[in-house]
Amino acid sequence: MPGQRRILVTGATGTVGRQVVAQLLETGAEVRALTRDSESAGLSDGVEVVRGDLTDPDSLQASLKGVEAVFLIWPFATAEGMPAVLEVVAAQARRIVYLSSAAVRGHERQAEQLIGRSGLEWTFLRPHAFAANALRWAEQIRTEAVVREPYGAAAMPPLHERDLAAVAVHALVGDGHIGATYELTGPEILTQAEQVSIIGEVIGRPVRWEETSSQTARQQMLARGWPPAAVDGILRAQAEMVIEPRATTATVGEVTGARARTFRTWASDHAGEFRAT
Repeated sequence: MPGQRRILVTGATGTVGRQVVAQLLETGAEVRALTRDSESAGLSDGVEVVRGDLTDPDSLQASLKGVEAVFLIWPFATAEGMPAVLEVVAAQARRIVYLSSAAVRGHERQAEQLIGRSGLEWTFLRPHAFAANALRWAEQIRTEAVVREPYGAAAMPPLHERDLAAVAVHALVGDGHIGATYELTGPEILTQAEQVSIIGEVIGRPVRWEETSSQTARQQMLARGWPPAAVDGILRAQAEMVIEPRATTATVGEVTGARARTFRTWASDHAGEFRAT
């Protein structure tokens, strides 16, 4: 993959964005990271950290100077405001890689349509379940070695954020990805209960799954401030995956040349977050 390209990464301090930044640096690309708080970004040396806000398109002008491609994470539940952002991006960059999702919810589909009409060279990434979703269990595992949730039999192929980032980097600096839509998964289908068991094996402490009702889980998520529509969508998807597990794709390997990482590898990479201190 050719390097020496200047790439702007939005969401650069998040789980996926940090991996995109790190892997872009390995290609020799010049990386510019967009953040609302440049002082607390905590990114690697060699990254140009710039302040900007996707809710204020004018704030993006300086960050886009000399940029060839943009990795776009749109952290909003609506595509409102995106046309103005895309206009600013298209005035200076030529390529955009957008992190959508396999669910292609309403605002994500609208975002894809807007990008498709922007005149930019585009690639859409549609990941299925993130392995990092397991981090929501970390406190329960650390303190009690048990996870209490519904739908332990919900089965999915968890995707390591490093593999998602690797596909993004290939699309940002490589050839042959323009106009592609990539559905991304991990290499194996695991139930939520099996994921918890693997975490226990990795940290050397048995961890069990304790099934609860969906009503109890809904009340707990609402109490934590989650929007009702999001809560209901999550629980509905989990119920569906009990009956019909999500299938795997070979896309990670086809794009990167390396087999997607297993959930056990992900758990090993994050073991410290599950171990009792």
